[in-house]
Amino acid sequence: MVDRLSSLDTSFLHLEDATTPMHVGSVMVFDAPEGGFDYESLVTLISERIAHVPRYRQKIKSVPGGLANPVWVDDKHFDMSYHVRRSALPRPGSDEQLEELVARIQPRPLDRTRPLWEVYLVEGLAEDRFAIISKTHHSLVDGIRAVDIGNVLVDGNPTASDGILTTWRARAEPSSVELVVGAVAEAVRTPSQVVDTVQHGIADVGKTLGKVTSVASEVISTLARVSARPAPESPLNASVGRARRYVMIGTDLDDYRKIRTRLGQGAFADEVTVNDVILATIAGAFRSWLLTRGEAVYGGTTIRAMVPVSVHEGPEAPTGAQMTACFVDLPVGEPGPSMRLHQIAFSMRQQMEGGGRRAVSADTLAGLGGFAPPTMHALGARLGGVVSKRLYNVVITNVPGPQTPLYAAGARMVSTYPVTPLGRGQALSIGLTSYDGGVYYGLYADRDAMPDADVLGRGVVDSLHELLEAPRPKTR
Repeated sequence: MVDRLSSLDTSFLHLEDATTPMHVGSVMVFDAPEGGFDYESLVTLISERIAHVPRYRQKIKSVPGGLANPVWVDDKHFDMSYHVRRSALPRPGSDEQLEELVARIQPRPLDRTRPLWEVYLVEGLAEDRFAIISKTHHSLVDGIRAVDIGNVLVDGNPTASDGILTTWRARAEPSSVELVVGAVAEAVRTPSQVVDTVQHGIADVGKTLGKVTSVASEVISTLARVSARPAPESPLNASVGRARRYVMIGTDLDDYRKIRTRLGQGAFADEVTVNDVILATIAGAFRSWLLTRGEAVYGGTTIRAMVPVSVHEGPEAPTGAQMTACFVDLPVGEPGPSMRLHQIAFSMRQQMEGGGRRAVSADTLAGLGGFAPPTMHALGARLGGVVSKRLYNVVITNVPGPQTPLYAAGARMVSTYPVTPLGRGQALSIGLTSYDGGVYYGLYADRDAMPDADVLGRGVVDSLHELLEAPRPKTR
């Protein structure tokens, strides 16, 4: 029996074009171990780890005539050296040089004739560090049968393992005749679906996306209550080209916890979360960024963020990957940092109430097997791909990670930054991962629409300090 792509996964292939490649990525920065870490070390590590995720040795094959969705087949010419690449910065390489390299690597589309992922080893970083940059296509990561490559690269073992013997052999690809026969057999079982596919054509992206939204519940849920009114006008919504900018910001998790404790008093006691503080920090950064641009900012100015939130039903722990879309109007027109925080906390609490669904706690997410944040960011980006772009100005994915060190073949990971893709008309995406006492932002922006992405990055740091220094709210 063939392993067929879901309608959701297929849609990401057809929605992709030269300006909006549909892959998600990450930037992991490591301290070099005593014995060193080189290209051969990375190839060995990935060869061992993908033995547990067969999808990374599979490619996509279309069904003749578009009679059914494409299928996953083993790549009999799988070439690890093609997918694992090597780069270097002129020593001593700076974080700014690494950001520029990421901005050039990430927009390049993945080769559809091969497994849809790439990993880059970047050597030459200052302070005896190196980085690993990953790219994984949306259609590959569903959170159930396949996780992001970053999910399996690191673990809690501070020493390099001896490795495992892999005996993978590619299965024969189904012929065109076999694919057609399989499609016809499925037509007998589900005739309406196949007739609909042939009648409308997979290439009809508009109709395809309409059908995709109805089946998106396989992995993600968009049950949040959202107003039908469109998002406010914003410079964040602009035509997107092929070039990108990337900005990395590292902050201290304890600062957010201090703000939550100090400003979450009074009527909002036990209601303000670290996620609320992060959104308030971003709101303050947007405010200063707009003012720097000379944009009109008044009391009612907002930027609507789509915030994917991991959820589960009832009191039990989550058993699968489910996400819901929260839509938050960030109050960038509000001059008071503590008031911005309370408005955001109230909005998030209102959206999560009812429906029998609860947000998954940070501790639960951080305790998931492996390094879950790359996969959770990928699922959040998938959610952004099926929600109408008219409903929001920017996607913000925030995934808590483990608060203990992780390692790749004995090299300690010191920071990790997500790279979430841009959709059509979306000039910016923001991803965050908390890890080992830090909160790490990745700002991914269109190069022409947001040449000042670094200004927004500095605004994040300034806004966090503003919240730290904000006066406590008056208690009644």
